[in-house]
Amino acid sequence: MMGGQELSKGEERRSKIMNMLKTQGRITIQDIMDKFGCSEATARRDLDHLVKTEAVIRTIGGAQFEGIPGIKEASFHEKRQLLWVEKETIAAKAASLIEEGDVVGLTGGTTTYLIAKQIKGRKNITVVTNAVNIAMELADSDGVQVVLTGGVMRKNSFELCGPLAEKVVEGLNIGKMFMGADGFALEQGVTTYSELEAQIARLLIQRSSRTFAVIDHSKIGKASLFGIAPLSSLHGCITDDPLDEEMAASLKEAQIEVYVADRPR
Repeated sequence: MMGGQELSKGEERRSKIMNMLKTQGRITIQDIMDKFGCSEATARRDLDHLVKTEAVIRTIGGAQFEGIPGIKEASFHEKRQLLWVEKETIAAKAASLIEEGDVVGLTGGTTTYLIAKQIKGRKNITVVTNAVNIAMELADSDGVQVVLTGGVMRKNSFELCGPLAEKVVEGLNIGKMFMGADGFALEQGVTTYSELEAQIARLLIQRSSRTFAVIDHSKIGKASLFGIAPLSSLHGCITDDPLDEEMAASLKEAQIEVYVADRPR
């Protein structure tokens, strides 16, 4: 009987923690201890439980809410199953914009990963990335130098995020940055499910001369939880389907070049 009461109490506490995360976006271990009068060990167990069951990720000293209620961020392997051929055409178009001598930035994502595959046989290119899988894809390339940031890796995207990654990026100068995203909309701009990824992507944009969003048609007109940047911060957009009239007109007015990749045959 006592065990059942403890379980019920724990479930109630975790439900309240989840509500705080949805409202505030993040929470610390100390917040939980102060709010619920529990031990540090209990607070950590609650967060570990929520990471397994909800759209929550652990951060140093706490956790943050990662998704719109009812929507769980897809992992890299899950995204690989979606529009893979279309993403390959987008990657090929992006690769055609890369020239010998370029310093290229690649955020994490399936499309940017495919850009890396496209250019691994090229010569005299430097790639700056915060994605471990992209760095590994290029590891055996003789002609591509790879600069990998430090940081804490997010298992869903293999991206390195946080203060360590940001400190490295602050000292770099990138020529052409190719940025993946989870959403691309006129009002909300370029968006993603992860606040940590949004922060590092914003910094990469700041350190780049030109920034291109690489997004398949399923992302157009949609917005995820965290904003990366307004569309006006972009120099180009590479996608696989012509944009609707309103979007196309707005990007043209903002002098953002739109590249439409050849559709798969």
